[in-house]
Amino acid sequence: MDTPQNTALMRALTELPGPLPVRGVIHIVIPHTDRFTVVGNHLAQHAGLSTTAVGLAVRIQSLPQGTEIGIKALAARLSEGEKLIAAALRELEAHGYLRRARTRLPNGRIATRTVFCNQPTALLRPRVVARRPAPPQTPPPVQDPAPEPPAPEPAAPQAPALPDVQHEEGHAPLDTAPPHNAPFVPLVPPPTAPKPPRPPLPQPGELTAELERTATALLSDLRRHAHQLVLSENDIRHLAPAVAAWLERDTHPDTIRHTLTNDLPQPLRHPAKLLKHRLTVLLPPPLPGADDLAAPARPRVVVTPFQTCDGCERAFRAPTPGHCRDCRDYRNQHGPTQAAA
Repeated sequence: MDTPQNTALMRALTELPGPLPVRGVIHIVIPHTDRFTVVGNHLAQHAGLSTTAVGLAVRIQSLPQGTEIGIKALAARLSEGEKLIAAALRELEAHGYLRRARTRLPNGRIATRTVFCNQPTALLRPRVVARRPAPPQTPPPVQDPAPEPPAPEPAAPQAPALPDVQHEEGHAPLDTAPPHNAPFVPLVPPPTAPKPPRPPLPQPGELTAELERTATALLSDLRRHAHQLVLSENDIRHLAPAVAAWLERDTHPDTIRHTLTNDLPQPLRHPAKLLKHRLTVLLPPPLPGADDLAAPARPRVVVTPFQTCDGCERAFRAPTPGHCRDCRDYRNQHGPTQAAA
């Protein structure tokens, strides 16, 4: 008897037309006449946004133009902390609802301008500008017949129509769209965007019985080292060729075990998918051979030896014994006899 009863709500529930659902939410819709904000279902039911981000987006839409919506300004008005508000703003910015850009004011200071769009996907659609319909032309009024004048004067030429007066005055013409900023492109692709194909699972050059037995035993033994890695027989049969490819490249089993069990996410929901990803992405290259690791041969440098001149006993470089350059020049000028004397 002490529990208050909302009789107005129950009375409105009985006035709803049609049969009511047995379970689930029942909407009592009362039209708003003032102080309301239109929110699309693309935001209210967004699968990629958290509840905090959706609520913060609705709060921002309800604020008047020019209201400060920085992290500290929102934290002063809301019960959430600055870290939670900053994370929600980053979510809205990643999905295209919010954009923050730095602009330079006329006085030289830098300010952050925040732009919020209630429907970012509409900016990506082509914009069609409708032409303004021309005013209907009315026929000239019919005048009563009048007596013929003695000398009819020629009609003065009418001034041509000026349809582009606004264009000449500096305004945009009627059939062109006003200049606007470039459309805001979201930072993340939409959920319907095609995803790149995943790399295939590694396969060994030749799956021998020994490699398959070692790979199967290694996968079956992973649950001893990490209790989350409980694999079924089908998962082990599917992942065994990838482990055999690692073993074929001279990878030690302890190294494979450490790679598959180190730093596991918590909680681990799909162990087979995680192992498949690690076996594919972290596949090491084959070990180089002994010839590949050999030091490259240095180019051979031929050094010309020293020789002793037979005439003046002076050392000089030459491939064979003989005379130095000065002695050869002297012998060419005076002959070998005078050179010997």
